Amino acid sequence: MLEFRIESFLTLCECGSYHQAAELLHLTQPAITQQIHHLEAEYGCKLFRYANRRLEKTEAANLIETYARAVRHQEQSLRERLHRQDSACYLRIGATKTIGDYVLTEYLHHFLDDSNHSLEYLVDNTEHLLRELEENRLDFAVIEGFFDKERFDSILFCREPFVGICHKKHPFAGKTVSIEELLSETIIHREAGSGTRAILEQALRSYNESLNRFKHRICISSFKVILDLVREGYGISFVYNVLADNDPSLGKFFLQGGQMVREFNIVYLKGTVQSEKIKWFFGKSVF
Repeated sequence: MLEFRIESFLTLCECGSYHQAAELLHLTQPAITQQIHHLEAEYGCKLFRYANRRLEKTEAANLIETYARAVRHQEQSLRERLHRQDSACYLRIGATKTIGDYVLTEYLHHFLDDSNHSLEYLVDNTEHLLRELEENRLDFAVIEGFFDKERFDSILFCREPFVGICHKKHPFAGKTVSIEELLSETIIHREAGSGTRAILEQALRSYNESLNRFKHRICISSFKVILDLVREGYGISFVYNVLADNDPSLGKFFLQGGQMVREFNIVYLKGTVQSEKIKWFFGKSVF
């Protein structure tokens, strides 16, 4: 019975509405309310409250949610392990776009060289990958964006410079430019929710500036399209150095104020044990 109440609780945490939770679980709204009241009696604390007509989680609910998601993940991992062959290895991995397309290829090939290995490999933006981790649809993800360390644990994979890119004959190529020079250009940037956009926005805030201050803006969700547009001179962009170095047709530039360096982290749900799966994919190189 407790397991069913926890599932009702997690569904309510996810959708933030008793009505929606009832629809998702094919129950009545009073039934969901009753399950939550039973949990509150079980743990001796209030789990939800209304503020300005919006349902909000209490601090106790946040703590229980972290624990409950970890338990659900561990149970699913146990079931998978019991039903697979002893020699088989199956992973569900996520990666943000720079990392997924340009950084992990060697590890991917090495992992799949073993015929007993199989995997799901999702390349998407940081926001979506973190949601997939919380929903127990990924074992771990390698991301360059920001994440909530109250909800996720991590292992540092590497540090990578974040640089400007432009057409090879652009005046910025090979130079360090001021924020004023930068804002006079057309910026080509990623969509909301991507790690690289968040990092660019953070860098601009340190100058008390924002994306809206550029002369023109172009928002593209595909790195391939961004690189094509930069090559053709439609604007400038910011990417990780590994991506810039992968394309000799691009020029690189730097923003005054020091080099921007960001972490690539292996991220997984707090409270879960993923060291074995991480070693399967990366070997001992990250420990």
